[in-house]
Amino acid sequence: MFTGIVEELGDLVAVEDLGDASRFRLRGPVVTEGAKHGDSIAVNGVCLTVVDTADGEFTADVMAETLKRSSLGALQPGSRVNLERPMALGGRLGGHLVQGHVDGTGAVISRTPAEHWEIVKVSLPAELSRYVVEKGSITVDGISLTVVEAGPDFFSVSLIPTTLALTTLGFKQPGDPVNLEVDVIAKYVERLYGERAGGPKEAPAE
Repeated sequence: MFTGIVEELGDLVAVEDLGDASRFRLRGPVVTEGAKHGDSIAVNGVCLTVVDTADGEFTADVMAETLKRSSLGALQPGSRVNLERPMALGGRLGGHLVQGHVDGTGAVISRTPAEHWEIVKVSLPAELSRYVVEKGSITVDGISLTVVEAGPDFFSVSLIPTTLALTTLGFKQPGDPVNLEVDVIAKYVERLYGERAGGPKEAPAE
């Protein structure tokens, strides 16, 4: 479980083609401190499992399903990435509950700079729009953000200077893809309400 508070802006060092998967080597001295085989690290909001670490770098295998459902497949050596270690139990929940399980991808539509912040508008898959509400939370490339405006096929967020300086959203341009994870609580509520509204289920036939 993550919080969507990016710890480090890292780099994709190398990509090894494994046929139906890829092996990423990423640089992140902060997130690799104390990391070991089997640990989890979120890369642009995607929970990946550490294969090994050395000299501030770690490798992770990215399966075909992950490449298909996220924007990680578009990354190239030299790409900057947002990195976050899992939340420690008993720690502060700085953002919101983030699983690192991408629900879909969107793309930056526009950027509107202001004096001390910037409004970024992002496209939203139609099947995810019901989970996005004004003043609610959404994760964009692993960053916990508050929704400013929620439309049928887009949403906008307001980025403070810290987010612009320390994450990939500081340099994403219109057309660039981003990973999206909606609030998991909203999905659970929808599922539970739907089952309740549908009435009791019949027991399966013997």
